[in-house]
Amino acid sequence: MREAVGMGRTQGFDTRTVVRAARAVFWERGYEGASLPELERATGLSRSSIYHAFGSKRGLFDAAVDSYLAEVIRPRLEPLRAETVERDALIGYLNGLDAALTRAGSLPASSGCLLINAASAPIGRDDAVARTVAGYREELRVAIGRGVAALRPDLPRAESEVLADACTGLVVAAFALVRVAPGQASRSLATARGLLARPGER
Repeated sequence: MREAVGMGRTQGFDTRTVVRAARAVFWERGYEGASLPELERATGLSRSSIYHAFGSKRGLFDAAVDSYLAEVIRPRLEPLRAETVERDALIGYLNGLDAALTRAGSLPASSGCLLINAASAPIGRDDAVARTVAGYREELRVAIGRGVAALRPDLPRAESEVLADACTGLVVAAFALVRVAPGQASRSLATARGLLARPGER
């Protein structure tokens, strides 16, 4: 529990709850589109309390990104990061992602990926944000690479690496497309599944 001082009295609030509320605003609106009044309404905190707790709007955004990675991205990637990756873990990941991106009313369906969105926005030119996005993309690529290796142990390493690169690109494309062309986002993931199939299974 973190405490902030506002209007002459001490206000207690749960940091994780506040960050999750702000995360939803940043995810839907983007960093530039998320106004301080909207963040105040979503978090239930005054502007002074937000600044006291997080230093700035940017500090709150950084906390939201950390929360997004820890609570949204990494749990979905966990089967691909396990010590032993199951054969169909990557197909399960792609199917689960497809379901999330096509679930009406969900933030993934309406707003794609918080980090991929940030990469194409003005905030993406910030060095720290750019490093975070690049680190996320590499984390995704490594996880998908492990999934490819488990699913297609028949492939030479060079082919496995190319396939992992292609699947990673298709996942990123799905995140970028879903806000404007959800059908194309779903087809992007279907293409990834098709590339993973053995020749006799296509």
